[in-house]
Amino acid sequence: MSPTLTAELYWLTLTLLMTGLFWVPYLLERISAQGLLNALWDPQGTTHTDTAWAQRMMRAHRNAVENLVIFAPLVLAVQITGKGTTLTAIACVVYFGARAVHYVVYTLAVPVLRVPTFVAGFLAQMTLALTLIGVV
Repeated sequence: MSPTLTAELYWLTLTLLMTGLFWVPYLLERISAQGLLNALWDPQGTTHTDTAWAQRMMRAHRNAVENLVIFAPLVLAVQITGKGTTLTAIACVVYFGARAVHYVVYTLAVPVLRVPTFVAGFLAQMTLALTLIGVV
């Protein structure tokens, strides 16, 4: 295994950071709507929001986490096997961009764009998988 930070690992790291920060605006909305103490004092995780954009943001974050479970192992497998190429690096950049745009368009309820951005991320994942099994 190479000790260098490959392009794939670099974009995986940025994707992890981005996904890890997706909850911040949602929490700020809860603090704004419910007050600091009510938003933070929630031992059972039962506070909710009636704000449509915040509900969509929470779903977009959940979707990003669900897809990270697929993307991260693929990137790590590419790294471990040494099968990284220009194409796998581009796929990681595309995945990062697609997930960022997906989060924004899902939150803002932009018509038509949510599905294509999701599909772009899926195709990036498939590029990594097909590279690993030798199809690409």
